[in-house]
Amino acid sequence: MTEQALRLGTRRSRLAMAQSGQVADAVSQVTGRPVELVEITTYGDTSREHLAQIGGTGVFVTALRDALLRGEVDFAVHSLKDLPTGQPDELALAAVPVRADARDVLIARDGLTFAELPNGARIGTGSPRRMAQLNAYARDHGLTIETVPIRGNIDTRIGFVRSGELDGVVLAAAGLQRVGRTDEVTDFLPVDTILPAPGQGALAIECAADNADLVAALAELDDPYTRAAVTAERSLLAALEAGCSAPVGAFADLLADGQIVKEMRLRGVVGTTDGSTLVQLSTTGPVPETHDQAMALGRELAAEMLAKGAAGLMGERVH
Repeated sequence: MTEQALRLGTRRSRLAMAQSGQVADAVSQVTGRPVELVEITTYGDTSREHLAQIGGTGVFVTALRDALLRGEVDFAVHSLKDLPTGQPDELALAAVPVRADARDVLIARDGLTFAELPNGARIGTGSPRRMAQLNAYARDHGLTIETVPIRGNIDTRIGFVRSGELDGVVLAAAGLQRVGRTDEVTDFLPVDTILPAPGQGALAIECAADNADLVAALAELDDPYTRAAVTAERSLLAALEAGCSAPVGAFADLLADGQIVKEMRLRGVVGTTDGSTLVQLSTTGPVPETHDQAMALGRELAAEMLAKGAAGLMGERVH
């Protein structure tokens, strides 16, 4: 008799299916059990409103979590940047696999890089975080750009450029990698320029907390460095009391001396969407060895950012 298949809950988008398929293969290898994908439609997939208006990216997560709690699926895969910072007690964040490229990228007409964009270029993004930093970056380079709010899947967004409606769109590198479309990127935006969303490029694998065998099996896919980094980033976001749709960027990376990893650096930014005011700070400390140490790193930087006026820059938050 073959072992019963594990049911993996996933959103239906091409990107979600691609990343869930990759996780399914990995889980199959560590458990020796077949994994079947169960497609779940979320409110975020069906609503045409702008993300910031419908409660940020958490709208993509709720339906998957509900299916887990009802026992309709055994585990679920999320883009970590979509996960609200509060973790429900009934669910375990069993694994955070090795992170993909965390950077944002530009896909512009005629192969243009950001520096080559004409004055007044129209750049599409649905993210207040990207808007704030793109506008600030443009101003630093003596450029004027217009950020245009858009949403939709990767095809829809790139379609705005192909049709000539926009000069460029900014997307996450990791998503394009997972669907095999990196060759369309015209510029990789360095993290020094545009700090990614907390957790960007990483996946979260979640299951019922009381399923100890599955929690243990999934934990084999966990990468401790990625988990420490995204925990610090998300702790910063939570301590700023900002939701997924707030203009907050955060990125933690490891500083190595040769082959020896010495420290973790955490950078954070918050700004007004027009880019006129940014609070950008960083902190460096020992690589966190526990969840609490990673959380503390994020909280410390958030406290410094709040002392520098970060709270006032998130004033237009929707509660």
